[in-house]
Amino acid sequence: MNTLPAPVPAAPHAAQKPRVLHFVTGGFSGATQVAIDLVRAHLRGGQFESLLVLRRKAGAHTRQRIADLRAQGVDVRTVTGVAHAATIWSLARQCRAFRPDILAAHGFSEHLWGRCAGLLAGVPHLVHVEHSPRERYTAWRLWQARWLAARTDRIVGCSEGVRQRLLELGFDAGKTIAIPNGIHLDAYWPARPRPLLQRQAGIVMLARFSRQKDHATLLGAVALLRARGLRPPVLLAGGGKPRYLRRAMRLAAELGLQEQVRFLGVVGDVAGLLMNHRICALCTHYEGMPLAVLEGMAAGCAVIGSAVPGMRDVIEDGRNGVLVAEPAAPAWADALQRLLTEPAQAQHMAHQAREDALARHSHTLMAQRYEAMFAQLLLPPQTMAGQAMAAPAEPRP
Repeated sequence: MNTLPAPVPAAPHAAQKPRVLHFVTGGFSGATQVAIDLVRAHLRGGQFESLLVLRRKAGAHTRQRIADLRAQGVDVRTVTGVAHAATIWSLARQCRAFRPDILAAHGFSEHLWGRCAGLLAGVPHLVHVEHSPRERYTAWRLWQARWLAARTDRIVGCSEGVRQRLLELGFDAGKTIAIPNGIHLDAYWPARPRPLLQRQAGIVMLARFSRQKDHATLLGAVALLRARGLRPPVLLAGGGKPRYLRRAMRLAAELGLQEQVRFLGVVGDVAGLLMNHRICALCTHYEGMPLAVLEGMAAGCAVIGSAVPGMRDVIEDGRNGVLVAEPAAPAWADALQRLLTEPAQAQHMAHQAREDALARHSHTLMAQRYEAMFAQLLLPPQTMAGQAMAAPAEPRP
């Protein structure tokens, strides 16, 4: 696997801090959160000056999130999202004003327009960050991505599963690396969560309501469990698109699950919710890096997820959680039943999951790896040529 070296200092001759511009959707997806975390890490670490540029999305919620970030000291700007050409032109203007040494473009299709703008503005180093193994590459979009890849310094997959998908699409193995996404552990460490058997025997699924997430299969599995005499409370937390939320609510009603299933909307205290329940589930059609499952692991939950790329990078079936190979309600019902009726095994996996989350999946470690990559790109060419891509330093909590 292509991974990164331990952090190294930026080029010593630089008269000022190197500048990194992160460009990402303003829809506040998982990719947006990663970019925000990196900008905050640059602020704390002091090695890089950074700017966050969002492709503008409508809505009062989005405007409030941007206002909150600015209040926290994050330099945030927006560019138009009405047309691709307008986005490129607007972002190129931001690049000329900020003069970044590196432009990191996150997510599809922002990584296309971001790198086009970087080329137009003469940004020295371009980085493409892919956050999903199932991006919508038409033949034309794939041609664009490959053309840009030849002019890009690094192509980053947010998990090894995503990296493998990028290689399948024909991207240069010498440039393509994996940097796993991480989560904030402050709410989970050093506090020790309650033992599993002292919690509610409930199922929590943290996921926005969208085409990607498979709430329907989970609800079908819960209906099957009820027929077997098991009625765990089910808490569905997350925002998303109203039509998918309405569809899930209708299905819950049709299955007679109204008293058992609660739709919580966006939850502020995710750690508290997870640490009060036994099971964290993520039923999904695909994942880049399942941050919701990482939260469940850190909370000491028994975690269960669909056996898709990205999820398999996190869950080792039977050791720190359960992978469900079939996207069908009976398979999910069987797996959930085991977790609910075999508490000793569930407790063992939950303990191992927490240990793994604390040691391997912090956003601090993620930021260290990104900053190592950025610093490496800024080394003088002769130094860069002599430095091979090596394994990163051992993860630490």
